[in-house]
Amino acid sequence: MDYLQSLPRRWVTIYIPLGILVFILLFPFYWMAMTAIKPNSEMLLSSNNPFWVIAPTLQHFKDLLFNTPFTDWLINTVIISVVATFLSLAASVFGAYAIERLRFQGSKQVGFAIFFAYLVPPSILFIPLASIVFKLGLFDTRWALILTYPTFLIPFCTWLLMGYFRSIPYELEECALIDGATRWQILVKIILPLAVPGLISAGIFAFTLSWNEFIYALTFVSSSEIKTVPVGVVTELVEGDVYHWGQLMAGALLGSVPVAIVYSFFVEYYVSGMTGAVKE
Repeated sequence: MDYLQSLPRRWVTIYIPLGILVFILLFPFYWMAMTAIKPNSEMLLSSNNPFWVIAPTLQHFKDLLFNTPFTDWLINTVIISVVATFLSLAASVFGAYAIERLRFQGSKQVGFAIFFAYLVPPSILFIPLASIVFKLGLFDTRWALILTYPTFLIPFCTWLLMGYFRSIPYELEECALIDGATRWQILVKIILPLAVPGLISAGIFAFTLSWNEFIYALTFVSSSEIKTVPVGVVTELVEGDVYHWGQLMAGALLGSVPVAIVYSFFVEYYVSGMTGAVKE
């Protein structure tokens, strides 16, 4: 009976606000899906309902996949994101473990400095990085992005793993040291297995940032076959003042699917990792 009496209050305080929030978050994806399957004739007629499709078609997806280098962009994005994520995680694990577990003088200041490095806007960093990439002969290659993405991935991943390593009891490490284990053995056999949620959380964050990155990919890559999905869709599917809206929305929809799949599989680990990162 108490639940029935509180039902209107639940609708006002929980269900209605949650429904509004879900609608706001999902409406862009709905609009992308509707535009991707809407024929050009329906887009040009103002008399048609803009929120619905009368005669859906897959022609935009066909044009995108077979008449543009979208598959090359997708492969480039996957390779660059995966490699950059693994490199950033490897560096972040060593950095976070050294700062949190080795207890050297000034470790806290180093941790704060690493986090503050993440706050530097990429729009400022890409200018000196462009000069370095050009001098190293990496311009217009995948390595230009693979080696520059960790500049903004490592700081945040290190800060995130620092918080998660802090939640692991020191007693486990001290017992292992008494038994004769080395620091490497402790890291590989004790710390990393316990920090799997934090590693997955940092990996999802790094993968998402790498997948959606635009400024570096636009600056360091010019060939159409080397571009990533965010840059290729914007630069190749817009010809002057002509916007191919059907292909644009189809590319945006297909480009967001891999990230959504990754989140759906590891959402529990992601929440657990973020929770461990912020607790003392």
